Amino acid sequence: MTFTESINTCLRQKYVTFSGRAQRSEYWWFFLATFLFYIAFAMLAGLVFAVVGVSDPNASNGMSAGMIIMVILGLILFVALFLPGISVGVRRLHDRNMSGWWYLGAMIAGQIPLVGAVVGIAFLVLMALKGTDGPNRFGPDPLKGGDAEIFA
Repeated sequence: MTFTESINTCLRQKYVTFSGRAQRSEYWWFFLATFLFYIAFAMLAGLVFAVVGVSDPNASNGMSAGMIIMVILGLILFVALFLPGISVGVRRLHDRNMSGWWYLGAMIAGQIPLVGAVVGIAFLVLMALKGTDGPNRFGPDPLKGGDAEIFA
């Protein structure tokens, strides 16, 4: 799967689809795209803050209109990419023949100091491992084609 196919799959075809399987390239290309998008947005926000200014002395809350707009746009961006990010992660776990509930467990354990670092590294390695060959309980192998529409 190419970069553009991954973005199209995650944002259009399977926006909040938690069933089926996702191959490694789908997961990692989408991860890279969202990372680059967040970096570009942060650079744009920094540029806006530098040009417009961070604070407005006339505003009652001390924030300029540019800062408020960038915060709102950042929240919209986060909300728009949060669910497809989770869904492709769950489908990636399905490709490893694991329940998607492990994703929730990793998110919760990631909030615990020190334990979160270990869980994060383990989750990173887990997502990089090869998926199960052939069909599993979550559907057919995405590398061999077929449509995985089993909800689990």
